[in-house]
Amino acid sequence: MSMAVVGMIAGMALGFAGYFGGFGAFLLVAALGALGFVVGRFADGDLDPGEFFRTRDRDGRRR
Repeated sequence: MSMAVVGMIAGMALGFAGYFGGFGAFLLVAALGALGFVVGRFADGDLDPGEFFRTRDRDGRRR
């Protein structure tokens, strides 16, 4: 499935949530969608949890 189709489906879900549930439902669906995206990237191995917790040197390089 292409990213365009995934984006279209996500947009339609947000549209339905906003129309039928109001602005609060729109925000809830958007937040849960973003959380699901990040968890999916972790599951695929595209993100490393350690990247969020490593410190940087003064030069901006990672230790």
